[in-house]
Amino acid sequence: MNTTFGRRLRAAFDRYGHLCVGIDPHPHLLQAWNLDDSPDGLHYFAMTVCDRLEGTVGILKPQSAFFERHGSSGVAVLEQVIKRCQASQTLCIMDVKRGDIGSTMAGYGWAYLDERSPLRSDAMTVSPYLGTGSLQPAVDCAVDNDRGVFVLCLTSNPQGPEVQHSLCADGRSVALAVAEYARSININYVHTGDDDATQMGPCGLVVGATVGKAVSELGITFDNLHAPLLVPGIGAQGGTAADIVRLFGKASANVIASVSRSVLSGGPNGLVDAATRENDALLAIVN
Repeated sequence: MNTTFGRRLRAAFDRYGHLCVGIDPHPHLLQAWNLDDSPDGLHYFAMTVCDRLEGTVGILKPQSAFFERHGSSGVAVLEQVIKRCQASQTLCIMDVKRGDIGSTMAGYGWAYLDERSPLRSDAMTVSPYLGTGSLQPAVDCAVDNDRGVFVLCLTSNPQGPEVQHSLCADGRSVALAVAEYARSININYVHTGDDDATQMGPCGLVVGATVGKAVSELGITFDNLHAPLLVPGIGAQGGTAADIVRLFGKASANVIASVSRSVLSGGPNGLVDAATRENDALLAIVN
C-alpha cells in the first residue's frame, strides 16, 4: 500500500463518516433474513451487506468467528468479503481478537495483515492479556504493511473489569497500561512536536461506548494517544453518539463507531436507510 492505515482511515471519515458496520452472520440473523444457516446463506448475507452498503459506509468489520463456524467454506466466504472490500476501497477491520506470543503472534499478523495473505485486511483486533510486549510481532507486521491493529482496552462486557481494572505492579490499571502502550507505538508515526489529537498511528484501541465512568476513574485520557478508537456498543447495546463525545472529547474525531444489529436486523432492504440514520446521528454530534 502507498499510504498508512491512519491516513486511509482519516480519508474514510472525511468521505463517509465514522460509522463501521459489523458483518456478524449470527444464526438468528440468517434466520431473520430467511436464509439457511449454511455456507450459501452466509455468502448471500455477507455479500449483500458489502454490496448494499458500498458508497454509504466506509468501514466494514467482519466477525471471523461467524465465518469460521462453517469451516473451510466459511473462510472462503470471508476471503470473498475481503476481496469485495478491496475492490470497493472499503476499509476492512478483521475482528479476530488474536493474542499469543513470539512466532505464533507473528503468524497471526502474517495471516491478517501481510500483503501476501488471502485474508489480509486493513486492520485486525488483538488481545493484550499475555502482556503488551506479546503484541509486538503483530504491530511490526502492521507497520511493515501499512495496516493497523486494535488492542482490547476497555470493553463493555460485564466481565471485562476483572482484568482491565486490575492494577499492575506499578499501580496503573491494566487498561491504562494498554492505552499507554498504544501511545508508545503511535508517537513514532506522527509529526514530532505536533499535539494534534487527530493524527493517528497504527495502534488503535477497542473501548466500549458503555464503559461510563471507568475512563476517568482509571485515569485514561485519549487526546494524546494518536490512536484510532474502535468503539462498539452503539445502537442495540445502548451506547449513543453523545456518549462518544463524553468519553473521548477531542479524540472523538478518531472514533470508529461500530454497529451491527441495529443495521443488520432490518433485513437486506433496510440496510442503507438504517446505516444512513446511524451515520447522520454520529456526524451531527461528533463533528
